[in-house]
Amino acid sequence: MQKSLSELKTAKRLLIIAHRGYRAKYPENTLVAFEEAIDAGADMIELDVLLTKDRKMVVIHDESLDRTTNAQGTVRDYTLSELKTLDAGSWFDARFKGERLPTLEEVLELVDKRIPVNIEIKRSAYEPHHPPDAIEKQIVELVTRKNAVENVLVSSFEWQVLEPLRAMKEGPAIAILSGGSNEDNPLEACRNLGAFSWHPRSLMLKKEHVREMHETGILVFPWNVDTLEDIERVLEMDVDGVIVDDPLLV
Repeated sequence: MQKSLSELKTAKRLLIIAHRGYRAKYPENTLVAFEEAIDAGADMIELDVLLTKDRKMVVIHDESLDRTTNAQGTVRDYTLSELKTLDAGSWFDARFKGERLPTLEEVLELVDKRIPVNIEIKRSAYEPHHPPDAIEKQIVELVTRKNAVENVLVSSFEWQVLEPLRAMKEGPAIAILSGGSNEDNPLEACRNLGAFSWHPRSLMLKKEHVREMHETGILVFPWNVDTLEDIERVLEMDVDGVIVDDPLLV
């Protein structure tokens, strides 16, 4: 059964967004982590995208390969075909030896619109001059070709990378990420961009922030919700969903 973002917006319950897939028990940002998150009942999966040396979209969180693969250097130092030879599972557990870094297209094909996908564009992938093959343009081309616009939410800490998406009549929904209280006004940014949701660090969140976003029709999905105490605290603020490493914890 397929689910769209609009269906989730009308849900009368807390939504569970699986952070980099089922990251607590599987190697993050891999196909196995995404499939297991869906099986665990997640309402949405969250993932990260960067550009390779040959400007292909690959799903990985860190700009460096050191932490989650058996290689060193940065993503942009390698072509996609080179990255596809790397082991992206053994660092987590020997059981996942041979797990590969997926492309964004491979993830969309795996999910097959069963649940929405939150695509985070990493800061290092932002190009202020917005070239013809900029990552945000590649995302729109891909999700349009896959007929998955209604199932995709694009987010970033680098709010400027989202501006071209706002100008598109039939582009994917937008979400703004916030990491600290010293940032520019996220409410104003969400309004200006017509954001679907706001994703703040849970520790910076206050109930009045949630109320202000709700008054503008914007959903609130805090991240860094890692313990039962974290869940209880944000629930008291009437958030709409939580971005979590372990979907079953919720």
